[in-house]
Amino acid sequence: MISYLDRKLWRDLRRLKGQAIAVIMVMACGLAMMTMARSLIYSLDSTRREYYQSNRFADVFDALKRAPNSLVSRIRQLPGVAVAQSGISVQVTLDIPGLEEPATGNVRSVPDVGMPVLNQLFLRSGRWPAPGRRREVLVSEAFAQANHLHPGDSLAMLMNGKRETVRVAGIALSPEFIFEARPGAALPDNRTYGIFWMRRKEVASAFDLDGAFNYLSLTLAPGASERQVIAELDRLLRPYGGLGAFGRADHPSHVRVSDEIKILRTISIGFPVVFLSVAAFMINAVLSRLLALQRDQIAILKAFGFSDRQIVVHYLKFALVMVAGGTVLGGIGGILLGHRLVLMYHRFFRFPDLEFRPDRPAFPMALLVCAFAAFTGVFNAVRRAARLPPAEAMRPEPPANYRPALVERTGIGYLLSHTFRIAVRNIERKPMQALFTVAGLALATGILIVPNAFRDGVTQVLDYQWDTVQRQDVGVGLVEPDSIEVEHLFERLPGVISVEPERRAFVRISFGNRRRQLAIEGLPSKGLLNRVIDESNHQIQLPPHGLVVSAKLAEVLGARPGDLLTVEVLEGRRPTREVRLAGLAEDFAGMAAYMDIHALNRLLEEGDIISGASFTVDRAKWDAFMRALKNIPRVSWVAVKNSLRENFRQTTAASIGLIEKIYMAFAIIVALGVVYNNARISLTERARELATLRVIGFSRREVGTVLITELVILALIAVPLGLLLGTGFAAEIVKAVNTETVRLPLVLTRANYAFAVMVVAVASAVSALLVLRKVNHLDLVGALKAPE
Repeated sequence: MISYLDRKLWRDLRRLKGQAIAVIMVMACGLAMMTMARSLIYSLDSTRREYYQSNRFADVFDALKRAPNSLVSRIRQLPGVAVAQSGISVQVTLDIPGLEEPATGNVRSVPDVGMPVLNQLFLRSGRWPAPGRRREVLVSEAFAQANHLHPGDSLAMLMNGKRETVRVAGIALSPEFIFEARPGAALPDNRTYGIFWMRRKEVASAFDLDGAFNYLSLTLAPGASERQVIAELDRLLRPYGGLGAFGRADHPSHVRVSDEIKILRTISIGFPVVFLSVAAFMINAVLSRLLALQRDQIAILKAFGFSDRQIVVHYLKFALVMVAGGTVLGGIGGILLGHRLVLMYHRFFRFPDLEFRPDRPAFPMALLVCAFAAFTGVFNAVRRAARLPPAEAMRPEPPANYRPALVERTGIGYLLSHTFRIAVRNIERKPMQALFTVAGLALATGILIVPNAFRDGVTQVLDYQWDTVQRQDVGVGLVEPDSIEVEHLFERLPGVISVEPERRAFVRISFGNRRRQLAIEGLPSKGLLNRVIDESNHQIQLPPHGLVVSAKLAEVLGARPGDLLTVEVLEGRRPTREVRLAGLAEDFAGMAAYMDIHALNRLLEEGDIISGASFTVDRAKWDAFMRALKNIPRVSWVAVKNSLRENFRQTTAASIGLIEKIYMAFAIIVALGVVYNNARISLTERARELATLRVIGFSRREVGTVLITELVILALIAVPLGLLLGTGFAAEIVKAVNTETVRLPLVLTRANYAFAVMVVAVASAVSALLVLRKVNHLDLVGALKAPE
């Protein structure tokens, strides 16, 4: 049986359904973001964990020049090593039918008999290479899909300078390549770079590695220290050209998935907090003003024997209904949006089976968070109303002080219209209500800044990274560093307009107890093609001594310009030097370190050596240039700028863009809800006053103008504050989602601010029209009935 208080509750909800729906929609937006993000975190993290476990992903990895197979037994005896697996990893050039530029690949060996012990493959289609058949390979799924390769297809592969035709036996996935990108590249290009697996005997024979290995994976024993194992491994492999062991946490593919999870964690906290803060303001406004209007009803309820507790619970139920509605709607919305985002993740994260998995604890957590936000906003107001003695509550509230407003006391009141003065007086005599209204409108304005900041940041990255920094058309890497004479060979290629040499060296950079492994890029001191740019958008001239690093790398290391960094070279003579940090570069993909090419060669204790070059090419001779590159055995990889830009658009930019569109839709809903809610509440609490104005001769237009003027004044105060608040939101959220692999700059344009102002203005106009319709149907007799 429904109680009397519950019947009253449903009557109040029907009467205030507009405000209740507005609050529910705002809550649903915040909870949808929270549910979506937490479920995506659970989906990615649990799928990755299961994949690693089922396919035995290794804990530590190392690449080296060449070591005898007999060394593996010594590695297995190192303290802390559980399983060690050696293999061969080589770079090859590919000739793919229909692909104008040369593609490159990484060929990994698989056992001649049986399956790998670690980093086991998942066969998506086709079959495993047959032991008796030569030149059969497995191809990574991302590369196969980008180039429309299927089991049974053939392609040309340049292996150690010899052109071979290989046949695709199957399409495979590996836990090592969930995110598949060329070594050292922060962004993928699946059309021109892929992973291949071939029987070990064939790879060893083609690259003169019989009885040897150049790649190592191992797992750690329980309780083993990863750092100690890496130190011992580096010591053991140093004579064999070890490039520096690293743990799973530094594996490029693992880092990229972890960074995506980190971004989602920020979204799952930052965005819902903002939305639910707005919802708390709205619930407080609705219930506080409802309680003020129902003082006499509360007194009657208490006179009839209802306790303070029952009255408190009754009004908290009002908030609970909105919480329940927001939770259900937000949960459904979060699941639908999560399914959409998971489909997008399939483009650049390669799992055997990545499905959307709802994070079940997220739903009760969402309910608790929402309820906490709601009850925090209304509990004190409800408790104060319930504690009113019945006799006091039966009396109407004392009349407000209707003295002239501050603006009238300045002496210019006679210049103002009656409606304007009435609006100003109402704001001044109810400062707390005005403050809450301004706060809600400011939050609604502020959250509109964030999504456009994301969009503008992506646009700037596209322009900055591939027009300001990288002015070349093509980047090329060599299989092995070679003399500067190779530059002259490059200059003679068809269509070449300009060439700039590069030298890359793998190093471990340390500062204090922090370190990172990466490649130092040696460039001309003031290059024209591949430039080093600072945060002021000025080119940095690389000094003859010292190192310039990306600002993100300096942040990770905790270093500042002027500090001495320890640079341990992981190839060649392997010197270790103290190098001064000379400056910081601004970039938005990966982390980089730069030196003058001559300074880098001196650090390496080598002569004039290069390991690649950047080109600008005559577009009329583009095809001839690409054909010539395919026939140069020394070329290890080719990076075409336009392909990288397009890949960024289709992967990272698409992911950020979809989140930005979702957030923008929610932000607009919130803005509409806040403005409409405040306008309706103002009408409800002032019905008696407005009816009085109508009775004494004010027209409907003049009465409506009072409400509209009040809304406009509060909006004019709130919007500038909201723009300032939105700037802070955008700065903190962009900072929080920036990772080591991909970052966004904070871009705040006039168009962004203008859009936020326009949305609030449109929301105000729409709300005003809806409220004016209510004013036109105001019940004058009912509104004028005295409460006493």
